[in-house]
Order: sequence, then structure tokens, then C-alpha cells
Amino acid sequence: MNDRAVSRVSRFQDFGSRSVEGILFVLVALAICLSSKAALAKAPPETFADLAERLSPAVVNISTSQTIKRQDRDSVPLPEFPPGSPFEDLFRDFFDRNGGGRQPRRVTSLGSGFVIEPNGIIVTNNHVIEEADKITVNFVDGTTLPAEILGRDPKTDIAVLKVKSDKPLAHVQFGDADDARVGDWVLAIGNPFGLGGSLSAGIISARNRDISAGPYDDFIQTDAAINRGNSGGPLFNTAGQVIGVNTAIISPSGGSIGIGFAVPSSLVVPVVAQLKEFGETRRGWLGVRIQTVTEEIAESLSLTKTHGALVAGVTEGGPAAKAGLKQGDVIVKFDGRLVEEMRNLPRMVAETEIGKLVPVEVIRDGKKIGKQVRIERLEESETVASAAVDNDSPVEGEEERESLGLTLSMITPQLRDTFNIDDNIEGVLVTNVDPDSAAAEKQIRPGDVIVEIGQEEVFRPDDVVNVVRRVTREDKKSILLGLNRRGDFRFVAVRIDKS
Repeated sequence: MNDRAVSRVSRFQDFGSRSVEGILFVLVALAICLSSKAALAKAPPETFADLAERLSPAVVNISTSQTIKRQDRDSVPLPEFPPGSPFEDLFRDFFDRNGGGRQPRRVTSLGSGFVIEPNGIIVTNNHVIEEADKITVNFVDGTTLPAEILGRDPKTDIAVLKVKSDKPLAHVQFGDADDARVGDWVLAIGNPFGLGGSLSAGIISARNRDISAGPYDDFIQTDAAINRGNSGGPLFNTAGQVIGVNTAIISPSGGSIGIGFAVPSSLVVPVVAQLKEFGETRRGWLGVRIQTVTEEIAESLSLTKTHGALVAGVTEGGPAAKAGLKQGDVIVKFDGRLVEEMRNLPRMVAETEIGKLVPVEVIRDGKKIGKQVRIERLEESETVASAAVDNDSPVEGEEERESLGLTLSMITPQLRDTFNIDDNIEGVLVTNVDPDSAAAEKQIRPGDVIVEIGQEEVFRPDDVVNVVRRVTREDKKSILLGLNRRGDFRFVAVRIDKS
């Protein structure tokens, strides 16, 4: 081999050596990076014994009892007797001889709770202590103390109790449920089936669950065993912080099948603070009725995505009305926060300080508009829903037209009486619905009044037909109807059949 060849081989070997060193360096760096990320992940603990020993003294059993009063004989329905039958008096005599049918009796129940302050403040579920005449709190050391109710909130199923103790009580602290992730380990400690001090472990199975339990549903779902008697008990993270209050389970048998729900601490903490201070909740009020923005509604309103809350009604004289919000607006931002889903808005409003001036962003006629709304206090009263019209028979009216599978008519005095339509409701009456139409799929029915269509007010059947024709030419797949059904207004997006 000549000198040039030796020199060339030497340079090749030197290059190869440096290449190998470089590859090794990259591999080592990658390994370090991966090991660092692995270190940041929460490894499954070897045992929960230390946590159980530290946390259990702050978890309590709650025993309640109430008296079911004797039933008055006059309130008991009698069997069917012929008029003047002597059996009627015989039945009443038998009723009285047997103590009125039902003697006063005591009913007891068991639940769980946890101490959050050493001076005896305890959190539990409202349904654990609701209607109780007597509440007793049992501690793991055998101490038993009577409790009084400081306040309760049926809408979130949270209650706050107070006991008097001659010594500071073991207590736990709330953590931030918003930091919890699906897959994180959690612990439930409580009183299942009356077996006090029972611990179960699992993971967070899902977040932000809506189980139709109330207006502010935002549950943590867990597979940690939760059974009857666990209600009101704490759901802990592995740092020993309370991130939820165990409230409900899904189970055909009444026992745990691995689907339990806890109210997140982010919702519990402000409620507890208000119940401690005022004995009641003081929530913000916007004064709107809202609907979910479905894909069809979004398309009919030319929205790029299904977000926000569609305003189906504005309360006269309420905060939204004073600020200029209108029926048909889509609220996409509230106090600087995005309204990703309709169900997010009630909670945002409820948590807002009463009297605060809040910026609200809405989409109206395809444009973003900013409003300033001063939040007022929500009066805790129930709203009775309007009953649906069950008359499905078609009724002839003047100037009838067909569109969207609907037979449309002017509202005549006769039709107003037939369908029980209030005098102050104006629009176009639906007198018949094609059962095979998209309108029937959306449960539009005879007696519904179309107040607006495509965000335009309508008064005659021709108004509806003309708007549908125009929207069809614009190549939209659906159109938004504003319907009034016996005083209850709602928006419905109906698919346009172009065949």
C-alpha cells in the first residue's frame, strides 16, 4: 500500500471514529432526556399505607335520623265503596285501631364527610343530611359529636356542618382539581355500607362528566370503589389533598362497578366558602336562557365551529337585557374566558362576583360584538317548564303554505284558541308536520309558532317560504328556526331538503 493510500485510510478511520463518538453522544443525550421525562411522570406507589394513616383521622362517618310522622286517616284514600256503604265506617274503625295505619317511626341513614378546619368545620353531601332531625358525627378514635348545619346547596349537593370539640381536630386540605389528569391515582376514604374507615384506590377515569344531576355538572369520574355510604367522603390525590367530594355511582345493583363520580374541588371550594360565610350560596345571574350550539345550528349561523352558548331567550329587565344582549346571540366569551360549550357558561356566571361589570363577547349576524354586563344575584327559584301541545291533527288556516315538511298558516283567532296560543305571541303557525321530514326528526309539531327563521322575524307563511328559498340558493345545508311552544322559546336547526 502506498503512502497516499495509507493516508486516505487513516483519514477514513479518523472520520469513522468521530462519527461513532457522535452517534454515542446523541444516544446518551436521548436516554437522559427520556429518563428525565419518565422521572416527571407519576409512578404507581408501592403502598398507600402512609397516606391512609395520615388522612383517615380527618374522615368521619355521618349518621342521621328523622321522624316520619303518623299518617292522618283523612289523607288515606279509601277503597271504592258504594255510596252509604257500612264498609266505609268499618274501614275507618280498622284504620284507627291499628294506630292510624302508620305509627311515627325513626329512619336512620349513614354517609361520610371530612374535616377541613381544626375548629370542627365538616364537608359532606347535601343528600346525606337533607331533612334530618338529628346529625351525629363519628370519628375514627370513637369520639361522637352532634352536628349543626351551617349551610347546604342542593344544586351542587354540598353541605357544611359544624361540631364543637374541646381539642383541635385532624383535618385535610383541598387541592386543585384542575391539575388532576385522567390516569392519575386517587384514593376514596369513607363509610361504605356502614363499614367506617374504608379505603379504596383507583385512577381518574374521565373529567368534566355531565350526568344530568344539576345545572353545574362537571364531575370527576373514578374507578376507585365507591358504594352506598361513601357519599360525602373525600377523593384524595397522592399528595393527600382533597380534589373531589364523592357523590354518585352508576350501578344496577347498588354496589360499585367501577363508575363513581365526585364533585371537583374547584366547584366545591367557593360553595363551601359561601355556606360558611352566609349560610347559603350567592350566585351570579345573567338573565338568559341558552341552548347548545349543534353542528347544524353552527352551519345555519355561519359559525366556523360548534362553540359558545346560543341565547334562546332574554329575561326582561335582567342583566343581559340591560346590556343589550338579544335572542339569537351566541355568547363565545365571558369575562375574558372562552365559552367552549354551552354548559360552561352557567358555572362561569354563577362563580362571578355579584355587581361585577363583566365583558361579554357575542356573535350576532356573523359579527363579533362586545357588551358590558353587570352581574346580579340569582334568586334560587325553580322554573316550571311549559307543557307540550299533544294535538297532532292538521287544522286548516288562511294562506297555508308548505315548506320544510311543514304546513304553515296565519294565526287566526280560531287557531289561537285551538292550540292555546297566548295573545302576545305572533308569528307563523305550524298546523301539520310531514312525519318523514327533517322537521319531524327535530320534534317540531302542530301548534308550534315560528317566530323567526334565519334570524329574521316572520308573520306570514310566505315570509317563511321566501327565507327558505334564499337560504337554499346560498347553498346552506340547514336553517335556524326560532319556535314558541306555549310560551317556551327555543331554537331548532332544520336540515334543508334540496331534492
